[in-house]
Order: sequence, then C-alpha cells, then structure tokens
Amino acid sequence: MEISLLPEVIIVLMFSCLMLLMATGQRVFGVMGFVGVAAAMWLWGGDGGATDMGFNAAIKLFNWYPLLTLPMFIFMGYMLAESGIANDLYHALHVWMGSLRGGLGVGTLFLMVMISCMNGLSVAGMAIGCSVALPELVKRDYDKRMISGIIQAGSSLGILVPPSVVLVLYAMIARQPVDALWLAGIVPGLLLAALFLVYIVVRCWLQPELGPAIPPEQNRHTLAEKLHVLSAGILPLLLMAAVIGSFFLGYASLVESSAIGALASIVIAFIRRRLTWLVFTNALRQTLNASAMFMWIMMAALAFAAVFDGLGAVRAVEALFLEDWGLTPWQVLTLMIVSFVVMGIFLDDTAMLIIVAPLYIPIIDTLGFSPIWFGVLYVLTCQIAYLTPPFGYNLFLMRAMSPPEFTIKDIYLSIVPFVLLMALAIALVMIFPQIALWLPERFAGS
Repeated sequence: MEISLLPEVIIVLMFSCLMLLMATGQRVFGVMGFVGVAAAMWLWGGDGGATDMGFNAAIKLFNWYPLLTLPMFIFMGYMLAESGIANDLYHALHVWMGSLRGGLGVGTLFLMVMISCMNGLSVAGMAIGCSVALPELVKRDYDKRMISGIIQAGSSLGILVPPSVVLVLYAMIARQPVDALWLAGIVPGLLLAALFLVYIVVRCWLQPELGPAIPPEQNRHTLAEKLHVLSAGILPLLLMAAVIGSFFLGYASLVESSAIGALASIVIAFIRRRLTWLVFTNALRQTLNASAMFMWIMMAALAFAAVFDGLGAVRAVEALFLEDWGLTPWQVLTLMIVSFVVMGIFLDDTAMLIIVAPLYIPIIDTLGFSPIWFGVLYVLTCQIAYLTPPFGYNLFLMRAMSPPEFTIKDIYLSIVPFVLLMALAIALVMIFPQIALWLPERFAGS
C-alpha cells in the first residue's frame, strides 16, 4: 500500500491500539514499545530496518549524555527524604505556622515547594507529603479532602520548578537550553504556588473546621526555640543554591551540577548524623527503580516516535491543521494543550513528551511560538494530567499511601479546586507569555 497517502489513518490506528492495550493494565513501556515495533514491521517489513527500530532507540537513548542528570537528581531527593531532612523542615514549619488557621496546610505546601526544588519529580513530594505531613494533619483534625488536595497539588510543582527532570528531558528532545527552560518554570511555578496558598488561606479562614489552628497551649515555643528549628532549612537551602547556582553561574555543566547535588545530599545527611548504611541503600534502591522506569519508558517511546518520522507525520498533521481545517495558530495551540490533557489521563508524562514532542515542536516553530514558552505550557498540562481521573498518577499514589479512611471519592473530589487553579494558571501563561519568558530573556540579556 502507499503509506504516504495514509499517515493520518495510521497515526489514529496506532494511538487506538495504544489506548486499547493500556486499558488491559499492561506496563506503559511494554505497550508502547510493542505498538511502535509492530507498526514498523507492518509498514516496512523486516527488510526495511524495522526489526532494528527498538535497538536503535536504545542506542539513541544511551548516547544522550545529559541523561546522566536523571539518576543524580533523583538520588538527591531520595537521600534527603530517607535521612529525615524533610521531617526537620516540616517540624520547623509546624512550629512557625501551626497557630494559624490552615497554617499546617500552608506549611505543607511550603514543604512541597522546597522538596520540588531539591528533587525535580512529583513522586518524591507525594512520598514525603504522605509519610511526613499527612499523619500530622490528620492528628490536627484537618479535613480529609483538604489534606489530599494540598499534598497532590503541591507535589505536582516538582516537575515545573528547577531542577525539573521533565524540563531536562524536554530540553533534550526540543534541543532547547536547559537553563532557559528552568528559568522559564520559576515564575509560573511561584504563581501556581501562590494561587494554591491563597486558596488554602481563604478557604480555611471562611471554614475553620477544614484547617483548625493548633491551640496556643499545644504550640508554645520561645523565640530561641523557633530560631533553632528554623536552622533545619539552612542546609537544604545551601544545597539548592549549590546545584542551581553552580549551573546558572557557569561554574559547572548540567551533569556536573547534578553530581554536586547528589554528593551534597550525602554530605548533609552525614553532617546531620543521619547517614547510615540503611539510609544509603534505601535511597540507592529507590533511585534505581525510578531511573529504570524512566529509561524503559523513554526507550519504548523513542521507538514509537520513530514510526512518526518514517510516516512524515509532522508534515501531515501540519497540513491537516493549517490547510485542510484552516485553523489559526492559536486554535492549533489550544488543540495541542487539550490533547496533552487527554493523553495525560492515560500516559506517563515522559512517554507523552517523547511521543508528541517530535510531532508538535516543529509545528510550534512554524507557527512562530516560542518552544521555551510551549515547554512551560506542556508541564502545566502535565500537572493537570497528574490529578485527573481515571488514571491520574498522583491519584493512585495518594490512594496507595493514605489511610483507609481516605476514600477514592475523597481523593477525587479533593483535587477539583486545585485543577481549576491550574487551568487558570495555564490561561494566564497563554495570555501573558512573559510570565514564562521574562526571566529567561532577562538572564540572556545580562
């Protein structure tokens, strides 16, 4: 058959097969790799190099030198979590903010932001939030839905603020500078955190039963005690400065700065007398599991995306949007954002990125939009995908890590206001691109 005449049909068939097999509960990387290689065999046969497509994807993946940052940043976050540094941070926030309505909720959000700046992933924030913050919030009679919403939404910030691993992967695929993408994520990340904070404070002020203040007799601390517990945040702040500052100031490459972060996390655990063999091996084991998961998904997604290249899918989709449908650039962009949200319900953010980025980024360039700005919009939609049923990543993690009294209904309903705030943030960044672009442009100008 003449494949060049049918790229749209083949793309639809591939995605349909992908969604159908995903519904059977199979692993994402297994389904994606199978569909990619099977489609290649069907289209080009064994003599056309289709049998080598999976192998070529693996070689391409292992040749990505910046991919070394992935296990380094993941290890840094897990080492800080396993050594109890996160517990120290939360205790400090508990002492300083517990006497306010919703204060522990705000403190939990601050903890999530700080963990995000030390890890770059959502899963670490979920693990720390559920193990450290959740028991304390339950003990203080916080509303279950408020607790669930804060932890899930707050942990999603990990993929937006530096050192976001997702933005590193986007930079490699889109061939954009990592420092510009990290800078672009800072202001939108702070904007989103501010929206969450305002919501928590206002909602708990209007409905004190959702986030009651700790009674004064249970939270009496002298100024000296408060300053002492505040010192728990100094070393993690120095860690963030070492990692991000060394990269932005040009003292270290991206890979070198990630290695600095991994080594510094070990040093911090040693200084705080928390570095044990169990802590080290647990952090190493979790790092290996998370890194292997990323690698398998990326390898399978690269094989899947290679079929797109062979079909000329970029040109076909571009012609469909701009010539056949006659859409404006902003309409095309809106469709892309909607497609991210829909695909995010079924796919991991890494898989989604590697599948659609080679398809969308050339179109973004053609339409005259900034790939840096588009990268921030992509991550914002990933955050929504993390929280949307039926297969939201954070929803499953919350259900697995929370006590039995947190029902699936509570967990689903808890994220509604936060998803609406994320949608508002996306709209603001689309209407005012400088929210994302001002900091990279200013840094480049200096």
